[in-house]
Amino acid sequence: MKALVYRGPGNKTVEDRPKPELHGPGDAIVKIAKTTICGTDLHILKGDVATVAPGRVLGHEGTGIIESVGSGVAAFHSGDRVLISCISSCAKCEYCRRGMYSHCTTGGWILGNEIDGTQAEYVRIPHAETSLYPISDGADEEALVMLSDILPTGFECGVVNGKVTTGSTVAIVGAGPIGLAALLTAQFYSPSTIIMVDLDSSRLEVARRFGATQIVNSGEGKAVQRVKDLTEGRGVDTVIEAVGIPATFQLCQDLVAAGGVIANIGVHGTKVDLHLERLWSHNITITTRLVDTVSTQILLKTVQSKKVDPKLLITHRFRLDQILDAYETFGRAASTRALKVIIAA
Repeated sequence: MKALVYRGPGNKTVEDRPKPELHGPGDAIVKIAKTTICGTDLHILKGDVATVAPGRVLGHEGTGIIESVGSGVAAFHSGDRVLISCISSCAKCEYCRRGMYSHCTTGGWILGNEIDGTQAEYVRIPHAETSLYPISDGADEEALVMLSDILPTGFECGVVNGKVTTGSTVAIVGAGPIGLAALLTAQFYSPSTIIMVDLDSSRLEVARRFGATQIVNSGEGKAVQRVKDLTEGRGVDTVIEAVGIPATFQLCQDLVAAGGVIANIGVHGTKVDLHLERLWSHNITITTRLVDTVSTQILLKTVQSKKVDPKLLITHRFRLDQILDAYETFGRAASTRALKVIIAA
């Protein structure tokens, strides 16, 4: 089968790889229909994720059709159309029982990390019964790919961890796909103000169309003052960090109001400074999280009822044999204006 393979920092290739086989009774083999590229994949290619070894097939998102299942899988059968969760969950270990599926002792974020992932023609899914979701007839698979990771991540790690509430003020630092997913789902709670902060004017205009009440271009060097002006000098109740670099984490510390929350989503590949000399008395909370996908079922219903349209995030489409072009487009988002790309296998 064809697959996108990580060969070390800055190096990726399309290779012929053996088709995966069932390893255990809880496994399923899924023929990929649609997949995508995540910002985390770019972090892997930068060398930021040490757990990913050269030779790994990347990708942790997608939809497909079940080809075969292990003897312990009763909920799914050959031919079923399924959504693949980016998190594999046994549903039995201590962490899973606490709802922390991302820390499952035999699962978690393993696809495209510790085991081969979804940027291929086929993928093996461990814990299939609790890591796959059935796709109903007539569902838009492209939209559902956004529920593998990006929408639950924006919602759980940003909105829920950030304690967004009705009437609160929110700033989202980073208008890339994950920041926009946080923007879409923050509106479930009707905050009074959602300020999107980014360097890219075109992405800020997208954010305005998606529901941001205010946009701030941080490239002008006045982001902190602009946000303070918009919040009567207080700062915001919730700051969502959706980039993953020291400068944006610093900016979040400058934007948060006393008693507020900094909710980190970004994948950080280097250390950041925490200015406790300023913040020790401000009663702030800083949260970190790897998505647990506990919200996937809820978000599925929300998408099906058309309360949110994740397909808005899709800007480009490719075939699997064009995946290197897809990476080039996604990696140069500032010039290509790419948000999410869909790759049809």
